[in-house]
Amino acid sequence: MRAKTTEERKLLEAFDPIAEALELDIVRVRLQGSREPGGSRFLQIMAERKSDGDINVTQCARLSRAISAYIDEVDPIPGEFTLEVSSPGIDRPLTRLKDFETYEGLEARIELDRLAEGRKRFRGILAGIEDTPEGGHIAIDLEGEEETALIPFDWVIDAKLILNDELMKRGAEARASRGDEDEEDDEDFDDDFEDDEDLEDDEPANDDK
Repeated sequence: MRAKTTEERKLLEAFDPIAEALELDIVRVRLQGSREPGGSRFLQIMAERKSDGDINVTQCARLSRAISAYIDEVDPIPGEFTLEVSSPGIDRPLTRLKDFETYEGLEARIELDRLAEGRKRFRGILAGIEDTPEGGHIAIDLEGEEETALIPFDWVIDAKLILNDELMKRGAEARASRGDEDEEDDEDFDDDFEDDEDLEDDEPANDDK
């Protein structure tokens, strides 16, 4: 789920080592068509710190510059495109099996690529993960169901946390605990990132190609 198309998977394979060098993980890569007729394509990269699953504007800018430099050299994307590097956001997508364990206890929406119990979409409270001989499974407590459901991770095509009071509370607590560290990091950033005066924490870093 970090990448859906063959083109996205190739980009992800190239971008992962770049993020790794900056102590970041890429959560998702999406290469989409133009948002306007005749416009450029749109490359969105969501990333987070390995240490705590967040990212600040400084780190977005650094990753954006590093990826832009790679693209300038290798030219893996035909035509014009716009690059955006951003935080996954508070109601983040869940793209890796470990995400369903990290955010255990929070409400999420899951969509499958096939029917399970007569439907493809599920909503409930994440209850961790479980390894089986068939592979990793997502555990989720569904409303009205007494037993915890197990869903094969390989069946999932889209999953996302649901924005509610519990998620907002957890997000506020996390921001408060790391606020000083992020502010110091941003103040120490002296690279010539041309859009840095217009960026706010958790907002995209943009480059036009």
